[in-house]
Amino acid sequence: MLKATLRMDSDDASAVLASLSPEMGREVPRSRVEGRVEDGVLVLEFEAEDVSSLRAALNSYLGWIRITEDISGLTGE
Repeated sequence: MLKATLRMDSDDASAVLASLSPEMGREVPRSRVEGRVEDGVLVLEFEAEDVSSLRAALNSYLGWIRITEDISGLTGE
């Protein structure tokens, strides 16, 4: 099993986690993601069976985080 941890310091860490939580609850073959907020830092822990699955999960979550941050910036929340 391959593992990666992503830590992101953000004023919106809780909102980002809330927006990602529906995806974390989905059954996805070959990968698993868990998230939490620690002192304002979003922490995502990835586990995958192979490099391709890990890369795909990281790319997906990074894209969703960027979208969440962009929307937050537009709305001022």
